[in-house]
Amino acid sequence: MADLKFEREVRTPYSEAYLVMEQDRQVGRVDIHFTPEMVHVAVSVDESLTQETIQQIIDTVDEDIVDAVGIHRGNFVVHVFQGRETGVFSDENGLSENGSDH
Repeated sequence: MADLKFEREVRTPYSEAYLVMEQDRQVGRVDIHFTPEMVHVAVSVDESLTQETIQQIIDTVDEDIVDAVGIHRGNFVVHVFQGRETGVFSDENGLSENGSDH
C-alpha cells in the first residue's frame, strides 16, 4: 500500500477539497460534495498511480473522510480522472499556465 497523506485545502458546509500527497509529492486531488441524497466525489490522480493506489484513495475517502464529517453518505459516486496536471490558474497571482507573468 502506498503511504498517502490527505491535506485539506478547502472546507465549506457542503464540500471539501484535499491534496493527496505521497511523501513530499502531490499525486492527486479529491473534491467531495455532499447533498442530502448522495456524496459525489471527483478524484484526479497522477498518471503514474496504480489501480490499487487509486482504490486506496477511494477507500480512504469513503471510510475515513466522509465518515468523519458525520454526514449519512447515502449513494456514494466517484469519478476518477487520471493524467497529468497542465497548470494552475488563479486571479490572485496573475500568472499564466506556465508560471510566467502576463
